[in-house]
Amino acid sequence: MKTAVMKTRPFAKKRTSRTFFHYNLMVGIGLLWLIFFNIVPMFGIIIAFEDYNPIQGLWGSEFVGLEHFEYLFSMSDSRRVIVNTLVIAVSKLILNIIVPLAFALLLNEVRQLRFKKFVQTIVYLPHFLSWVILASVLLEIFGYRGVFNALLSVFGVEGKIWFSEESCFRQLVIFSDVWKEFGFNAVIYLAALTGISPDLYEAAAIDGCGRLKAVWHITLPGIASTIVVMAILGLGNVLNAGFDQIFNLYSPLVYSTGDILDTWVYRMGLLNVQFSLATAAGLFKSAISFLLIVISYVVAYKAADYRIF
Repeated sequence: MKTAVMKTRPFAKKRTSRTFFHYNLMVGIGLLWLIFFNIVPMFGIIIAFEDYNPIQGLWGSEFVGLEHFEYLFSMSDSRRVIVNTLVIAVSKLILNIIVPLAFALLLNEVRQLRFKKFVQTIVYLPHFLSWVILASVLLEIFGYRGVFNALLSVFGVEGKIWFSEESCFRQLVIFSDVWKEFGFNAVIYLAALTGISPDLYEAAAIDGCGRLKAVWHITLPGIASTIVVMAILGLGNVLNAGFDQIFNLYSPLVYSTGDILDTWVYRMGLLNVQFSLATAAGLFKSAISFLLIVISYVVAYKAADYRIF
């Protein structure tokens, strides 16, 4: 028996070393990707403190310190853009918690498994479509000759190009984002609901507790930690109002209510060739986002005992 054990150990050790080599190789490729495409480009933030000239290069341009930041915060456009970003992002954050949660609670009450899976699949599909496709669909639906105006004409309401109306653009952006993502976000809450013991519902039914009371006293407390974690972690993305979505939906007619930090940086940096000003705005956004992410993780750990490692 000892001889057999001694013969198998070298092979087991060799197999283990190969496994670790493959794991390290897999992690190493991802690490190299992260370094070259995420870490190395961060040296470009120097442009925010320079009067950058592409001909002179990164190291040859004149250093101006915080001049671009002072100019950024003195512009009326910057204040408008920050307000638009916060209004749209905070609204998305709140509704992308409430709507998926309500949908998950309703879907959890369905007892027909096939119908439940069918509904979940249908509402889940928009998440996989890019905003390039969805924006084209939405612009057609809410266009002057679109389906929405055709329905309104039945009630005698005059049609509009709704995505070109300042008073409607934010609401349409928020609504379309919630419609696209609520099916995907509901999966998290549905997974959390599976962790609640059915015995609690049976005991509540015996005591005469109705479905609404069971949801209030059993379901919501059972997934409270998940709700808290989703809400707190969403704070880290509070300045990400959705560049892809708004870039494909907005126009100069709605800049006053629809222009956000990301789209403003795009226009300043690439269209107006103000590289230093755009980099300063992007660095400001990244610094605030990083601070909010750190705060959200600390609060998540204190409130819901959530940790990354």
